[in-house]
Amino acid sequence: MVSESTPLRSVLGGRTAGPLAANRGLQSVGDLLGFWPRRYRSRESDLAEAKAGRYLVAVAEVKTATTNRMRNGRSMLKVVITDGTTDLSMVFFSVYGHERALQPGVRGIFAGTVTSFNRELQLTHPGYTVLDEIDSGERSDLIPIYLHVPRMHTWKVTESVRLVLDALTDMPDDLPPDLVARHHLVTRLEAFRGIHTPKALSEVERARHRLRYEEALVLQLALAQRRARARAEVTTARTPRPDGILAAFDERLPFELTHGQQVVGEDIAADLAASTPMHRLLQGEVGSGKTVVALRAMLAVVDSGGQAALLAPTEVLAAQHHRTMTAMLGDLASGGYLGGDDRATRVTLLTGSQSAAERRAALRDIESGEAGIVVGTHALIQDAVTFHDLALVVVDEQHRFGVEQRDALRGKALSPPHVLVMTATPIPRTVAMTVFGDLEVSTLRELPAGRAPIETFVIPDLLPGWLERVWQRIGAEVAAGHQVFVVCPRIHDDAPPDPGTELWTEPPDEDGLDLDNLGDGGDEGKGGPGGGAGAAGTAAPQPAQRPLRSVESVAAELRAHPALTGVRLGILHGALPSVDKDAVMDAFARGDLDVLVATTVIEVGVDVPKATFMVVMDADRFGVSQLHQLRGRVGRGGLPGACALVTGSDSPMVRERLEAVKSSTDGFVLARLDLDQRREGDILGATQHGRRTQLEFLHILEHEDLIEAARADARALVDEDPELARLPRLAAAVAARVDADQAAYLERG
Repeated sequence: MVSESTPLRSVLGGRTAGPLAANRGLQSVGDLLGFWPRRYRSRESDLAEAKAGRYLVAVAEVKTATTNRMRNGRSMLKVVITDGTTDLSMVFFSVYGHERALQPGVRGIFAGTVTSFNRELQLTHPGYTVLDEIDSGERSDLIPIYLHVPRMHTWKVTESVRLVLDALTDMPDDLPPDLVARHHLVTRLEAFRGIHTPKALSEVERARHRLRYEEALVLQLALAQRRARARAEVTTARTPRPDGILAAFDERLPFELTHGQQVVGEDIAADLAASTPMHRLLQGEVGSGKTVVALRAMLAVVDSGGQAALLAPTEVLAAQHHRTMTAMLGDLASGGYLGGDDRATRVTLLTGSQSAAERRAALRDIESGEAGIVVGTHALIQDAVTFHDLALVVVDEQHRFGVEQRDALRGKALSPPHVLVMTATPIPRTVAMTVFGDLEVSTLRELPAGRAPIETFVIPDLLPGWLERVWQRIGAEVAAGHQVFVVCPRIHDDAPPDPGTELWTEPPDEDGLDLDNLGDGGDEGKGGPGGGAGAAGTAAPQPAQRPLRSVESVAAELRAHPALTGVRLGILHGALPSVDKDAVMDAFARGDLDVLVATTVIEVGVDVPKATFMVVMDADRFGVSQLHQLRGRVGRGGLPGACALVTGSDSPMVRERLEAVKSSTDGFVLARLDLDQRREGDILGATQHGRRTQLEFLHILEHEDLIEAARADARALVDEDPELARLPRLAAAVAARVDADQAAYLERG
């Protein structure tokens, strides 16, 4: 009896199963059924899609077939196929068998890589099959097209899937019958038949709707189970004293909190006062005042006798946070020192580059509890670090950390600590998590008084003279007493991008990337099931990219420019020793440097009030949200800011992205654009874990209503049966689809 676990070899034989296993990792019947068609061809095709270098699959009719004798005495067959509008030539240098099969009027599926000869596009020895050979049973006007499997044509995959489906007389359903009925879903077997052997597009959509709901439910169940376990945890409630350090800090604030900061602060205070650990995401615009909100939460737990730890992704950002919070607290950060306030605590910095003496002193303050607030990098999670009473963990720029790092810090607490994760702009994964609703979310949209507007320009590097104007603008800004950032994606000309640079590339122009378009049209799209990586995680080929500008080459160019004579210029990047990075950043913050040429190490947290102008080289290679994040480094001191996005690309998609950044300063709008372009492939940390994308049918921005319904269903199922013991197939699907690490990654960001 054939089931989803049956090896393909036993159903298809080794000759067919071999390429599927070797090239796409498809070992079982279930694996093959999960190898979704990338798109569908009707019996009418569009040969105008043919492009040199592209793998083409087309349904067409033989228009002419001519055999010619070559100089070497052998025969060559030239066949012209047509879709009724466009013709395409095919060449066979061995005519045996092809002359008889490819007669005028024959219709077939033709597949191969398009080449160019004498400026004419053609297919050389393509694979093909006559349509009558794969028609079985009732005629279907839809032909599924699969991601190319080396050594196997797409119609062979179709035949294999049909054999498997014919052998499957029944398939147990993972979903409870009442949910299937309530949402008017087809059965699982009907869904597989509708995806692989549809007679009409309506069948495909019904199948996709079923699989989309199942995908949403499985993910929501994983999160619901984790939330249920979290609710069962008990921790120490943290309530500030009426006359404690938080009250003293609030009295001394030189500005009034925005309405948003006040509301979020009240929500966090209520969380901290509860005996269930807080688990909250704080997201907000660049410069919206998240640091003040986080600091007030830290002071609340210090008031209660606990400690707070802030985990930062880089030493530059950790040092910046330490300086900022120490300055904001004043003598309230001098606990135990002569002249310190009676209510004061200590703000201690711990990084990997500190001297042995500095490290010993920091570890001593942390273990004794003298340090109420501890700021650090991954050095905080090392075994040697022991907290006196860790009550609150604040994770800044949460997308920069793996699950293991965050859990290691949480594990240093005596009881489950409260957790606050922050992001300066809602990156695509954060937007996705917000839609899924796995976190309590607080949002800051208002900008505090004193933040100046930022004007953004798109500078085409391809046009002569434009970059020269940018360099002259740098000179003018410096002459006016202002400071300038110049951001480059890599350090040296022969080096890879600096870590933290999220390089963006256009989607590859490869046949079969769009299942959203169910019919014949555009292959350039958002990616269908499996995304551009395919079912087994094989990356699609990327287009060639021009060389990226580097910190060292741009710095040398600026130093030699006549308009910048005498300008004090520094460089900053991830490969510098930590002590040098700190020295450069301190010098720039003090105003001892006029221009800082840097990689994205300055992306978050760096606060230089006199910085008014930023230049981003190769801006087209950065994500939309990262550009918005970088842009937020200027205009922070009340002076108007400007940002020049320099691009050497003439791609319409690139221009659209950069124009979007230019026209909007709303990070939430830009994050949705970023998510729409990147899709949700890494929502469960697939990149970190080396796994394929987990979202195959579900699109976050398009299916919010379905996600909401699945969340309600998941909550009800888990409330009734927390471990899904009465639904073993669904429990197994959750375990197989979302392992513990990935669920934790989604839940904590």
